[in-house]
Amino acid sequence: MFVSRSMVSEVITIDKDASVFEAQEKMAANRIRHLPVIESDQRLIGIVTDRDIRSAMPYSMIKNQATAEETEKLAQLTVADIMTHNPKTISPNFTLPDALLLIQKERVGAFPVVDEAGKLKGILSVRDLLRAFVNVLGIHEPGTLLCIEVEQKVGQMKRIVDAITEENIAFGSVLVARTWEEGKRAVFPYLLTNNVARIKKKLTAMGYRLINPMEWYLDTLPKTK
Repeated sequence: MFVSRSMVSEVITIDKDASVFEAQEKMAANRIRHLPVIESDQRLIGIVTDRDIRSAMPYSMIKNQATAEETEKLAQLTVADIMTHNPKTISPNFTLPDALLLIQKERVGAFPVVDEAGKLKGILSVRDLLRAFVNVLGIHEPGTLLCIEVEQKVGQMKRIVDAITEENIAFGSVLVARTWEEGKRAVFPYLLTNNVARIKKKLTAMGYRLINPMEWYLDTLPKTK
């Protein structure tokens, strides 16, 4: 689960002296929203986004009502004028959880991936992270997600896994998360079957409380003081 295995390696880039219109055209042609800005030696010096371009445009141009003067003025702007200099980057050796936490912390849509010399090796976006986690969790295969509330003590996971495998049901993945109640955890097994009535009855008989996954919210967790 390393960034190097999930990033886009063939990155569309742009030169700092390119016009804003050229950057806009590149994004539209390649259906992307981030353009790393590099020097001739592949060293990263900035990044320009679709938001940067929209911010540089006058409101009249967005509405297709720009005057010739406004269009000419925008045409004189280069990528260097609107890009983010020395953007936040990530190493190809970071794990996907590292990348997920960084994206949440920095509130960005993508990270350029650079080596120790600052040279561009790829780009990792939120979309790439989602694709990677879908693959890791196995949720691209048809199945059912359960949510089981358990006590926070050793052996609970083994009991649940044993109970499910005894029914010859395969796992796509299993996640464990905190709950809003002290001493409890929520276990989320993704089972590769839609026939879960019997295993739900079995888990309930074992003393576990099943929760509708759609009614379980991270937002209900206690706020950190």
